[in-house]
Amino acid sequence: MKTYAGGCLCGAIRYEITADAGPSRVCWCRDCQRISSNGTVNVIFPSEAIKVSGTPGRHEKTADSGNTVTRRFCPACGSHLFSDSSGRPGLTVVRVGTLDEPSSVRPTTNIWVASSPSWACVDQSLEQFSGPPAAASPAKK
Repeated sequence: MKTYAGGCLCGAIRYEITADAGPSRVCWCRDCQRISSNGTVNVIFPSEAIKVSGTPGRHEKTADSGNTVTRRFCPACGSHLFSDSSGRPGLTVVRVGTLDEPSSVRPTTNIWVASSPSWACVDQSLEQFSGPPAAASPAKK
């Protein structure tokens, strides 16, 4: 089992994860574009494996998938750190860019590609889904 560490831009929030990385995806949904001005690179871990120091802010929203998503971020610097979805109980999405070693996780899939802007740098070598991976068959944009 691997250990990962990470945190926000200002250091007010730190976390440690003791678990093997789950699926890692580049998400092009409109919500991810709004929080990052681009696609986000995410990796899924068991929620219980993540230990957080500091108190993240929270924002709840119904996502394009119809699930309720709770996003957690640093209230001081605004760095987006985690997302929890009603569609994935017990699993937490971690923003790969907040890991101390972001190269330790490599995405394998692009999701919500149909929502990506025309200028997006979508890695054609990765599996692609026009929407969410469970509800769509692979499709090139």
